[in-house]
Amino acid sequence: MPAGSTPAGRRSRHLLLGACLGAAGAVAIALQGGILDPQPAQASSVWSRGTFPVVNFAGYTSHFGTRTGPWGAVEPHYGLDIAAPMHSPIRNWWGGVVESVINDGTCGLGLVIRSGEYEHIYCHLSGSVSGGVYRSGPVAISAGQRLRTGELIGHVGVSGRSTGPHLHWGMRFRNEWVDPALVLRAMARARGGAV
Repeated sequence: MPAGSTPAGRRSRHLLLGACLGAAGAVAIALQGGILDPQPAQASSVWSRGTFPVVNFAGYTSHFGTRTGPWGAVEPHYGLDIAAPMHSPIRNWWGGVVESVINDGTCGLGLVIRSGEYEHIYCHLSGSVSGGVYRSGPVAISAGQRLRTGELIGHVGVSGRSTGPHLHWGMRFRNEWVDPALVLRAMARARGGAV
């Protein structure tokens, strides 16, 4: 049996050193399928396995950090807004388990998916939520469900606090908000693309 093919070998391979986004020092990050090192200068090839969440990309409409919000107030923005035509497919960034289905006045309809020590958040989806199940077209997702990387998880909408069709894509690492643009840069570098 080749080295690293046993469960113990896979675990030790997954506990290699990775760097934490936005924090000093290094931490071990185990995700399904490998280690993520999101530092753009040190992006490893494993980052190429991620999926850009919006199929019909039309541009970025709001960055991570402080911004002037849609109603004129300066506010923190814990994600990246990605514009796309209404009902454009949304794909899961990385394989993981659904932590929660959201239905509120801010995020609107959304999902929180846990992948190792990362949580990725998808807001302003179209569709409906009933009995804790998010539905949109052929999609039916509930808490505890396992999802694959690249799997269809919903469609772009304007639910919640939104002024136009887009996906608000948020990300936390160890409960700290992370700029998804850093993740996208690491993915592009891992694929040999420009950032």
